[in-house]
Amino acid sequence: MTEHEHKQGLTQAEFAHLGEGSVAYVREMDSDDLRGKFPGIPEIAPATRLWAVFAADGRPILLTDERASAVAGALQNDLTPVSIH
Repeated sequence: MTEHEHKQGLTQAEFAHLGEGSVAYVREMDSDDLRGKFPGIPEIAPATRLWAVFAADGRPILLTDERASAVAGALQNDLTPVSIH
């Protein structure tokens, strides 16, 4: 990487693939926020808190009611879990 390229940072395409295949994002979410992230999700009581796991590119991987299960699911898929808020 040249000095000029370093100053510019990552392109949008490079940023979109950062961590792909190695990182999973773990996040506690409200059931109302899950509709747009997990297509086809069944009806869940409003204000239910669940743990979601997403691939580095934002693709939903897993949904569970316990943080430990979310982390275990990431690890079982050979992904490094990272918490986001």
